[in-house]
Amino acid sequence: MTFLLCAGIAVIHLAEPGEGAALGAFFWSALTTFVVGITLYLLGRSANNKVFRKEALALVGLSWILASILGTIPFLLGIPGISVADAFFESTSGLTTTGSSVLSDLEELPFSLLFWRQISQWMGGMGVIVFFVAILGHLGVGAKMLFTNESTSRAADFDQGRVQTGVKRLFMIYLGLTVFCFLSLLATGLGWFEAIAHTFTTVATGGFSTRSGSVSDLANPAAEWVMIGFMILGSCSFFFLLSFVRQRWKEVKNFTEVKIYLLLLFFATIAVFLSLSFAGLPFDSYGHQFRAAAFQVVSLASTCGYVTEDYDAWPIFTHGLLLVLMLVGGCSGSTAGGLKVVRLLVGVKIALNSLEKTYRSHVVRPVIVNGRPLDTNYRDDVLVYIVILVLILVFSILVVSLAENSLGLEGVISAVIATLFNIGPGFGEVGPTENFSHLNGFTKVYLSILMIIGRIELFAILVLFTPALWKRFH
Repeated sequence: MTFLLCAGIAVIHLAEPGEGAALGAFFWSALTTFVVGITLYLLGRSANNKVFRKEALALVGLSWILASILGTIPFLLGIPGISVADAFFESTSGLTTTGSSVLSDLEELPFSLLFWRQISQWMGGMGVIVFFVAILGHLGVGAKMLFTNESTSRAADFDQGRVQTGVKRLFMIYLGLTVFCFLSLLATGLGWFEAIAHTFTTVATGGFSTRSGSVSDLANPAAEWVMIGFMILGSCSFFFLLSFVRQRWKEVKNFTEVKIYLLLLFFATIAVFLSLSFAGLPFDSYGHQFRAAAFQVVSLASTCGYVTEDYDAWPIFTHGLLLVLMLVGGCSGSTAGGLKVVRLLVGVKIALNSLEKTYRSHVVRPVIVNGRPLDTNYRDDVLVYIVILVLILVFSILVVSLAENSLGLEGVISAVIATLFNIGPGFGEVGPTENFSHLNGFTKVYLSILMIIGRIELFAILVLFTPALWKRFH
């Protein structure tokens, strides 16, 4: 359906250069996807509708890989000379809302291909599987499994028994943010195409832009403030937004994670602003300087990855602070990537409890987050997640450094972090004024896999390489 929509954009702009080839690319993309979908449906039509944990994990991981592969077709057929690795990287970056890119001179691309880049991030922001759960009414208990295995949140976060009903409410929040962001960007003077294109990637905290220089090329301060606001909303927990819309003020008050996230953004913005002031970097005014600080803090903390300034040229303190924000990311149950504030909060509380038990061994304190005590299994899951994430991070830094001799240490580390944590730009050779096009094909494919691993929270991809998953148990 999305490919056909992009084909319609190509028809509208058929007189523009490259749109004819793009129209054919989207036609074949739609046909291929339709045939694949029908084939899979026919192969599974006799199966029952029960989806167990093993099937849910496999379905989530394989669906994201398949979606990323199908998303390469418009790039392969619509852009002359593009390699398979580049097309796969761009497709994966879009669907996982990472925002890293291998494409230069975006202004020369057909409107329809630009539209595909943008709307792919909007779909990926809510999650491909979440769309399935919202649309397919026959999944039953399988919906709970699919949602839990793709989303940072748990099915228990819904106050109703039916997960599908709750997911539909979250989707309506997402749709509402999209409409309001679009109207707000239109009010700032952006044209309809620029407004809808940046709406898709702002609400999804994706970071793709229609301009090679990202948001800085729009030269629209009012639009930047609008994007700041909606990047914050997109990276806050959608359960928090749902409680706010339904005026459940007690639940709103108990969202510790969101409070900490907003405080983190506030103090980080002040710290970056003061650092820029002491460094004496040339800005038109203090207003411009504060806007630059706020935009880059929110953009990287929300893992959106928009760029308005070359923050690579900022003081080294800001590099360290922005890197920390990139690692932490946004809130659980949002469109943001990163470790997530809730996991950091749980990890810190467990560490403090363990520290206290070294001198008060009989004390037992529950870990309370968002007004509710966490069960032991969830706490263990958080610790396991953090350990596995660190191991993948270290291993990937070694792999990329081995594959890319031309990259400096800062470039290697930030390339891994930018893709694994779904951020987009990094520092050094993959910084705000650069892209990933100069990396070799192996590195691009490897980083693409990291994007998927980061987007679906590690396990649904990692278990695919576990032999026991594929064994039949009776």
